[in-house]
Amino acid sequence: MLRRKARRDQRDDDPLDAAQERRVRAVLALGGVPQTDLPDGVQQVRLRLLERAAKGYEAPRDVSAWVAVVASNLAMDWHRAKRRQDRLGERLASLRQLEHPSGEDTSVLSLAVAQGLDELPDPQRQVLVLRFYADLPVRSIADELGIPEGTVKSRLHTAVRALRARLHEDEVV
Repeated sequence: MLRRKARRDQRDDDPLDAAQERRVRAVLALGGVPQTDLPDGVQQVRLRLLERAAKGYEAPRDVSAWVAVVASNLAMDWHRAKRRQDRLGERLASLRQLEHPSGEDTSVLSLAVAQGLDELPDPQRQVLVLRFYADLPVRSIADELGIPEGTVKSRLHTAVRALRARLHEDEVV
């Protein structure tokens, strides 16, 4: 009985509701963060929301949009760190003169889309994930990222065109 009450109290203090947590997980996963790192990413979003409140900042107008953008930024940070790590690995491998094994078959559509997302520049991937996977309207994306709506639309157009070309090039679609 006491445990149930303690769990209920913890949930009441949680700044993320279940739907927001699912959205954060989805944005992180679609942003390329591995499944094993998703709980840490969700915790980071919670922490940033709590830090914002602790500093006395006003609550975001649309918490769902705010957490999706924070999750998207975390995914971009993860990619930057991964690229740095990959470059370091490549340098070490070249020093050791090791051959890299060939890549896996990417004929499955979901793998091709994920790879295509990885190849997009960070700003394009961010708006694409926020628009189509987090289902945020262009205006919310623009407000949360602090950029004009036209810039969001331009990045979306360029990202979709590049992803479509990639999928046709790989003969996936």
